[in-house]
Amino acid sequence: VQLQASGGGLVQAGGSLRLSCAASGSRFSFSTMGWYRQFPGKQRELVANITPGGFISYADSVRGRFTISRENTKKTAYLQMNSLKPEDTAVYYCNMKGGSWRYWGQGALVTVSS
Repeated sequence: VQLQASGGGLVQAGGSLRLSCAASGSRFSFSTMGWYRQFPGKQRELVANITPGGFISYADSVRGRFTISRENTKKTAYLQMNSLKPEDTAVYYCNMKGGSWRYWGQGALVTVSS
């Protein structure tokens, strides 16, 4: 399984970006998809995740601004980020996990300028 993240970049505060995570293999539909982020010198933290059944959870810091979604037919998960703040600047990682598996994508740098 490979996870290919895309959509990072530089945006001004208040702007929007959409991250995509495209998966290979056959496990996507059975997996919980998550987005994590990592600040310099810090551990990765969960931003949002969505279960195979569509149950969604968000970190308090992004709730109401970020939206996670998935398209099983395209084996792709998304993170729509609105009202971005400089403190959202981080490397964002997508994650796929199931009963016995866990995979990480490469990071996507998101930089929010003030």
